[in-house]
Amino acid sequence: MGRAGFDIVRSTNNLGGVDDFIPFEATMRAARAAGLSVGDHIDQVMNGTPGATQSTIDELGALGVFAAKPNTVLEIGPGSGRYLEKTLKECSPDRYEIYETAAPWANYLVETFSVVAQPTAGSSLAPTPDESVDLVQAHKVFNTVTFLCASRYFFEMARVTRPGGRIVFDVMTETCLDPAGVRAWATQGGAGHGSYPAAMPRRTCVDLFATLGCRLKASFLAPMGIASTEVLVFEKGA
Repeated sequence: MGRAGFDIVRSTNNLGGVDDFIPFEATMRAARAAGLSVGDHIDQVMNGTPGATQSTIDELGALGVFAAKPNTVLEIGPGSGRYLEKTLKECSPDRYEIYETAAPWANYLVETFSVVAQPTAGSSLAPTPDESVDLVQAHKVFNTVTFLCASRYFFEMARVTRPGGRIVFDVMTETCLDPAGVRAWATQGGAGHGSYPAAMPRRTCVDLFATLGCRLKASFLAPMGIASTEVLVFEKGA
């Protein structure tokens, strides 16, 4: 490669491609060195938003998401498991499925939390049967992927959720994109990459899920790096 004028180097920029957004080995080493849990290290050091994960879980708890005691939970893109770990402290599902494209993180979560890692190509929940899940969630996922990738997952999330079940995810809607927010991303957001941060119209989400029998129950803003993301909570009708 050197003769052709190329160098191969290890990436250290966590705003690189989606696949290495949170690198496994480097993150684990840094968390241990700082004496922090993986989740706290990501919140405090990597994202600069201390307590962000817990605040989102607290909001969901106040909205009654965990009060129904979901028996089956499915999470798309759990990554380090920081939302997964806190979800398990709020409820005790018999089955917790994950769809994670980063093999090192998926293996870590299976070994640490005894969850079920489903095979994934990054756009489908095909291994999960229709109407079999009580709570489907995805955190800090759909603002890191393309519009079509997120949209395909939306159809799948509605498909696998049982009647009366909840669907929780966040997207960077127009609510998060006032002029100050746009300026922050444009001037402070670093190099970014091809799909991060990705915006998604709020009305698109609400209207699409309505056609799939899912009604928006609540929403709130959560920190995301230098700005915010909007968490949407849907309930699937009978």
